[in-house]
Amino acid sequence: MSIKWLEWAKEIQAISQAGLAYTKDVYDKERFEQLRELSITIMQEYTEAGEEKIRTLFASETGYQTPKVDVRGVIFQDGKLLLVQEKADGAWALPGGWADVGLSPAEVVVKEVKEEAGYDVTATRLLAVLDKKFHHHPPSAFHVYKMFIQCNIMGGTAGVGTETSAVGFFKQGELPPLSEERNTREQLNRLFEFEKQPDLSTWLD
Repeated sequence: MSIKWLEWAKEIQAISQAGLAYTKDVYDKERFEQLRELSITIMQEYTEAGEEKIRTLFASETGYQTPKVDVRGVIFQDGKLLLVQEKADGAWALPGGWADVGLSPAEVVVKEVKEEAGYDVTATRLLAVLDKKFHHHPPSAFHVYKMFIQCNIMGGTAGVGTETSAVGFFKQGELPPLSEERNTREQLNRLFEFEKQPDLSTWLD
């Protein structure tokens, strides 16, 4: 869901970051720094996060700002979907996380599934590329693209990682409470359609 003040703060931050990356004029640099401070002030006004946290997480990057990429593994077994319980909120999500510099999306999802669920997998198909802003996730300070990649289990056994506390396979009608920061019920229901209809085209929005 769109929250205007959050969208404005992110846009101001993106403009300031791009300006600081490319400007050669000292006076323009001062103006772009002022825009960055304005974006931080807006975030402070409407959230409970302190200035230092906002500055570190929201306004500390350099160079031209681009969307972050969240990569999630989609693994079916006997018609059930693999989910992991997140320690952060106690809810359940597809294994995955932020894309790592130097790794391909396929390499990222293989690594994340191993770390969070214990299984050795191979990435087989890109099922969906979604813009988080079009879905019912909680508000986020970042513009995020989400990649859902189907994987096959090749080995390993179920096991938790540093960020997860449980691993399980779930039927479509028996999904546990979901970590909506990471995935929504609508998204998971749509992913089940790929299990039922393997020839479906990639979901893109």
